[in-house]
Amino acid sequence: MADKEYVVVSSDVLPEVVLKVLEAKRLLAQGICRTSTEACSRAGVSRSAYYKYKDTAFIYSEKLNERIVTFCIVLMDRPGLLAEVLNEFYRLDANILTINQNIPIDSAATVMITVRFNDSGIEPTTITKAVAKIPGVASVRIISGK
Repeated sequence: MADKEYVVVSSDVLPEVVLKVLEAKRLLAQGICRTSTEACSRAGVSRSAYYKYKDTAFIYSEKLNERIVTFCIVLMDRPGLLAEVLNEFYRLDANILTINQNIPIDSAATVMITVRFNDSGIEPTTITKAVAKIPGVASVRIISGK
Protein backbone atom coordinates (compact mmCIF):
# COMPACT_ATOMS: atom_id res chain seq x y z
CA MET A 1 0.00 0.00 0.00
CA ALA A 2 1.95 3.03 -1.24
CA ASP A 3 -0.66 5.70 -0.50
CA LYS A 4 -2.14 6.21 2.94
CA GLU A 5 -5.78 5.39 3.33
CA TYR A 6 -7.94 6.94 6.00
CA VAL A 7 -10.95 5.34 7.59
CA VAL A 8 -13.52 6.66 10.03
CA VAL A 9 -13.99 4.31 12.98
CA SER A 10 -16.18 4.65 16.05
CA SER A 11 -14.08 5.59 19.08
CA ASP A 12 -15.55 2.73 21.13
CA VAL A 13 -13.61 0.16 19.08
CA LEU A 14 -10.24 1.93 19.33
CA PRO A 15 -7.57 0.81 21.77
CA GLU A 16 -7.45 2.94 24.91
CA VAL A 17 -3.95 4.18 24.06
CA VAL A 18 -5.21 5.86 20.86
CA LEU A 19 -8.02 7.58 22.78
CA LYS A 20 -5.50 8.87 25.31
CA VAL A 21 -3.28 10.19 22.51
CA LEU A 22 -6.28 12.01 21.04
CA GLU A 23 -7.00 13.50 24.46
CA ALA A 24 -3.38 14.68 24.78
CA LYS A 25 -3.60 16.28 21.33
CA ARG A 26 -6.82 18.05 22.35
CA LEU A 27 -5.22 19.37 25.54
CA LEU A 28 -2.36 20.81 23.50
CA ALA A 29 -4.55 22.23 20.73
CA GLN A 30 -6.81 24.01 23.20
CA GLY A 31 -3.87 25.41 25.17
CA ILE A 32 -4.85 23.57 28.35
CA CYS A 33 -1.36 22.06 28.42
CA ARG A 34 1.75 23.82 27.15
CA THR A 35 3.99 20.82 26.51
CA SER A 36 3.52 17.32 25.20
CA THR A 37 4.98 15.99 28.46
CA GLU A 38 2.29 17.79 30.46
CA ALA A 39 -0.47 16.69 28.05
CA CYS A 40 0.67 13.05 28.14
CA SER A 41 0.78 13.05 31.91
CA ARG A 42 -2.67 14.57 32.16
CA ALA A 43 -4.14 12.19 29.55
CA GLY A 44 -2.48 9.16 31.12
CA VAL A 45 -0.43 8.09 28.11
CA SER A 46 3.29 7.53 27.73
CA ARG A 47 5.25 9.97 25.63
CA SER A 48 6.49 7.14 23.42
CA ALA A 49 2.90 6.10 22.64
CA TYR A 50 1.97 9.75 22.06
CA TYR A 51 4.77 10.23 19.53
CA LYS A 52 3.98 6.89 17.90
CA TYR A 53 0.34 7.79 17.19
CA LYS A 54 0.10 11.60 17.24
CA ASP A 55 0.55 12.02 13.47
CA THR A 56 -1.77 9.18 12.55
CA ALA A 57 -4.81 9.61 14.82
CA PHE A 58 -7.25 12.48 14.33
CA ILE A 59 -10.68 13.41 15.63
CA TYR A 60 -13.32 13.60 12.94
CA SER A 61 -15.68 16.06 14.54
CA GLU A 62 -17.97 16.96 11.69
CA LYS A 63 -21.18 15.02 11.40
CA LEU A 64 -22.25 13.96 7.95
CA ASN A 65 -25.31 16.20 8.11
CA GLU A 66 -23.31 19.38 8.74
CA ARG A 67 -23.10 21.80 5.88
CA ILE A 68 -20.41 24.36 5.07
CA VAL A 69 -21.53 27.44 3.16
CA THR A 70 -19.64 30.52 1.96
CA PHE A 71 -21.44 33.85 1.67
CA CYS A 72 -20.24 36.84 -0.34
CA ILE A 73 -21.49 40.06 1.26
CA VAL A 74 -20.95 43.62 0.08
CA LEU A 75 -21.01 46.09 2.98
CA MET A 76 -21.05 49.85 2.97
CA ASP A 77 -18.06 51.38 4.76
CA ARG A 78 -19.81 52.03 8.06
CA PRO A 79 -18.41 51.41 11.57
CA GLY A 80 -19.98 48.43 13.31
CA LEU A 81 -21.72 47.03 10.23
CA LEU A 82 -19.64 43.86 10.08
CA ALA A 83 -20.36 43.29 13.78
CA GLU A 84 -24.10 43.54 13.07
CA VAL A 85 -23.76 40.99 10.27
CA LEU A 86 -21.77 38.61 12.47
CA ASN A 87 -24.36 38.98 15.22
CA GLU A 88 -27.06 37.92 12.76
CA PHE A 89 -25.05 34.80 11.89
CA TYR A 90 -24.71 34.07 15.60
CA ARG A 91 -28.42 34.66 16.22
CA LEU A 92 -29.26 32.13 13.51
CA ASP A 93 -26.90 29.51 15.02
CA ALA A 94 -24.29 29.46 12.24
CA ASN A 95 -20.77 28.56 13.34
CA ILE A 96 -18.38 31.00 11.62
CA LEU A 97 -15.29 29.25 10.29
CA THR A 98 -13.56 32.05 8.33
CA ILE A 99 -13.96 35.74 7.59
CA ASN A 100 -12.10 37.47 4.77
CA GLN A 101 -12.67 41.19 4.38
CA ASN A 102 -11.28 43.41 1.64
CA ILE A 103 -10.42 47.09 1.97
CA PRO A 104 -13.36 49.31 1.04
CA ILE A 105 -13.27 50.65 -2.51
CA ASP A 106 -15.76 53.35 -3.43
CA SER A 107 -17.16 53.08 0.13
CA ALA A 108 -18.01 49.37 -0.17
CA ALA A 109 -16.12 46.28 1.03
CA THR A 110 -16.56 42.66 0.05
CA VAL A 111 -16.62 40.17 2.91
CA MET A 112 -16.50 36.41 2.48
CA ILE A 113 -17.90 34.50 5.46
CA THR A 114 -17.74 30.72 5.61
CA VAL A 115 -20.00 29.05 8.15
CA ARG A 116 -20.94 25.59 9.29
CA PHE A 117 -24.59 24.78 9.85
CA ASN A 118 -25.17 22.06 12.37
CA ASP A 119 -28.49 20.29 12.59
CA SER A 120 -30.36 23.39 13.80
CA GLY A 121 -32.63 23.37 10.75
CA ILE A 122 -31.65 26.89 9.63
CA GLU A 123 -31.31 27.16 5.88
CA PRO A 124 -28.62 29.34 4.26
CA THR A 125 -31.31 31.30 2.45
CA THR A 126 -32.72 32.32 5.85
CA ILE A 127 -29.40 33.97 6.66
CA THR A 128 -29.22 35.55 3.21
CA LYS A 129 -32.62 37.18 3.71
CA ALA A 130 -31.92 38.27 7.29
CA VAL A 131 -28.52 39.81 6.48
CA ALA A 132 -29.90 41.56 3.40
CA LYS A 133 -32.33 43.44 5.67
CA ILE A 134 -29.52 45.04 7.70
CA PRO A 135 -29.08 48.72 6.73
CA GLY A 136 -25.77 49.15 4.94
CA VAL A 137 -25.67 45.66 3.41
CA ALA A 138 -25.57 46.17 -0.35
CA SER A 139 -25.81 42.51 -1.37
CA VAL A 140 -25.64 38.96 -0.02
CA ARG A 141 -25.22 35.79 -2.02
CA ILE A 142 -24.22 32.20 -1.47
CA ILE A 143 -21.15 31.30 -3.48
CA SER A 144 -20.55 27.74 -2.33
CA GLY A 145 -22.43 25.09 -0.40
CA LYS A 146 -26.16 24.58 0.00
